Amino acid sequence: MLPVVAASVDPGGLLARPVNRYVMDVGIVAQKGNSRAAFLAGTLREHLGELGVDVRLDAATATALDRDGVPVARMDETDLVVSIGGDGTFLFTARGAAGTPILGVNLGEVGFLNAVGPEEAVEVVLATVETFRDGEMDVREAPRLEPRTDGWTGAPAANEVVVQGPRRGHGGGVGIEVRVDGSLYTGGHADGVLVATPTGSTAYNLSERGPLVHSTVDALVVTEMCAEGGMPPLVVDDDAAVSVTLTDAETAVVVSDGRAIRELDLPTEVRVGLADTPVRIAGPPADFFEALGKLD
Repeated sequence: MLPVVAASVDPGGLLARPVNRYVMDVGIVAQKGNSRAAFLAGTLREHLGELGVDVRLDAATATALDRDGVPVARMDETDLVVSIGGDGTFLFTARGAAGTPILGVNLGEVGFLNAVGPEEAVEVVLATVETFRDGEMDVREAPRLEPRTDGWTGAPAANEVVVQGPRRGHGGGVGIEVRVDGSLYTGGHADGVLVATPTGSTAYNLSERGPLVHSTVDALVVTEMCAEGGMPPLVVDDDAAVSVTLTDAETAVVVSDGRAIRELDLPTEVRVGLADTPVRIAGPPADFFEALGKLD
């Protein structure tokens, strides 16, 4: 990226002096089908353009704004990605952003990942761009998990990896054996097993009666799903080796963050551990306890 000199454009009284600049790429991903999100994306695009920033809109948002767009999978080519919507939009963005920092704008959902409100989005995004250009942007990391079998590695998951039978409920499920660092923790028949990050402890894990884990704790949560007997949910170190051996059915499925699905022939062992690339989060941190107050 080549240095250029430009005068600051100051849409909100935030920036008031000429500074040395280089061309910066910012991606914007807005919640699909949400007119508020698309409108805000357009507003951010205009302000960032005035600062000499190259903006890439995701394809769906670009269509809504009658602009050119790029696939979300190419957001890893940018310096910063702004996600506008809820935590689901943030997770969708993270799958394409890889290690690129993401700033989340929350449009009213729970917001464990999105700390910025729409009324302050322009100010915070522009300030984040400035700190990036000054080499001072504060970026936090949140772990992602990867499921693995012999010869296959699944999509990284910021919330959870679920290993389950071909269907849930009466007459479904699979035989499971869960080991942590090689030691047997539990076994028997269950709908499946869920392994969550602290971020994901507030999502699917919570609906399966798993524990809440603060986002700053370096841990994984192992939760059986509708087990016959079974053991309580378990919190282990984030570098623990968790394996789930599946039997007593023809097939099972592995699901990363509710989207990436892989069908497996049984019997087989699925190993779940930290992915090499975490989610990188820019902007102010979310208030964990305030977000908890918005849960149903």
